[in-house]
Amino acid sequence: MDFKEELNKYTNIIENELKKYIRKNDCLEKKLNDSVEYSLMAGGKRLRPTLILATYKLFNNDDTIYLPYAVAIEMIHNFSLIHDDLPGIDNDDFRHGKPTNHKQFNEATAILAGDSLLNNAYLIISENLKKNPTKENIDSFYELTYAVDRMLIGEYVDTEYEGKQALIDELEYMHKNKTGALIRAAVRIGAILAKASQEDLENLTQYSEKIGLAFQIRDDILSEIGDEKILGKPVGNDRKRKKCTYVSKYGIEKSEKELEKNINDAINCIEKYGKKGEFLKELAIYIEKRQK
Repeated sequence: MDFKEELNKYTNIIENELKKYIRKNDCLEKKLNDSVEYSLMAGGKRLRPTLILATYKLFNNDDTIYLPYAVAIEMIHNFSLIHDDLPGIDNDDFRHGKPTNHKQFNEATAILAGDSLLNNAYLIISENLKKNPTKENIDSFYELTYAVDRMLIGEYVDTEYEGKQALIDELEYMHKNKTGALIRAAVRIGAILAKASQEDLENLTQYSEKIGLAFQIRDDILSEIGDEKILGKPVGNDRKRKKCTYVSKYGIEKSEKELEKNINDAINCIEKYGKKGEFLKELAIYIEKRQK
């Protein structure tokens, strides 16, 4: 399996599906729609919908069941990014090498664009549930809504600990919720929709929790020593704002060791799936080595 080729295949599926939900109106809401499109189609990693697709394909090859959830989770992720960048939270000026939404438009429009993405995600899933009220769809909707709740809690804790030192349990709690919740939901939704066994669901949940924490640790490291041109945003912002991160608590070297441990644990969870799990193994390594 060529990992990059497989990743591009998943990314293209998601990009094409997202385009179907871009609203094109020339009336009073045009600026809001433009703001939504600006962030949603900015070219992110599409990690969370990719995890839904890849996990589902461990057990099933139907290409239609998971698409509403893939679109919804990416909309929710982008909602979180728009709001995360706002002056009242992280006050960031750049994302993906472009001005953040509130810089490109204005703060009010950015807030409403984020709200619109969150609500559209729920509309898409609600529509899907009306057509297919299966147990798997209902359970997956719960996973999604629970993850949003946890993500918001994690964001709140992050703002509360700005300028303070957190204990390791508090730091992990923050990261597990702020970043890890949607990643965990993506993997669990893929498994639930594919009717995976309880044993497989529990095993893949462990995988998701390990890569979710690893993703945030890598973010903390890149925020300190990443390449600004590759990242598309300034480095050192976490330090300037006195954010509580793995790097601020442990330094680069210990953070890298913790990152490696979580990735190795994630890979161990996937070994049982043999060749079918190869993409998810490579995806864990990609998270560990990524430069943006």
